[in-house]
Amino acid sequence: MTEHAHQVSDRIGPGSVSVSRTGERTFEGMNERGSTVRIGPAEAEGHFTPGELLKLALAGCAGMSADRVVARRLGDDFAMTVWAHGTSDHENRYSHVDEELLLDLSALDEPERSKLIDLMVKAIDRSCTVARSVHGSIELETTIDGTPV
Repeated sequence: MTEHAHQVSDRIGPGSVSVSRTGERTFEGMNERGSTVRIGPAEAEGHFTPGELLKLALAGCAGMSADRVVARRLGDDFAMTVWAHGTSDHENRYSHVDEELLLDLSALDEPERSKLIDLMVKAIDRSCTVARSVHGSIELETTIDGTPV
């Protein structure tokens, strides 16, 4: 793969991202802090497709939004994995994504578990910028610890 530098823009600031072409239909994405990700078609090994990045953004945002609420109840070292499932439809767009937050809530009794799930949903609804941005364009269904919410 040939190295290609990201051209500098005089508009770079907080929230700026760029992609620079690295080959046929492949790009390197970079934020203004210098973190990078490889973007390309599904057959490009080691690359994320744009749709996968959209789902990663949704999953990451949901996890980050719920993190503090969960940590207050389970402690700072809890394990959680957030999945985002979905494929583009016949119109070549994502109209539906299922989010799945996997974490062990078995140490909580049923009222505590229900309350935590409710708090997680509220935190995600309030704080997840990505989900709020796609609201109305993509139907999001969320499951937390096996419970549809």
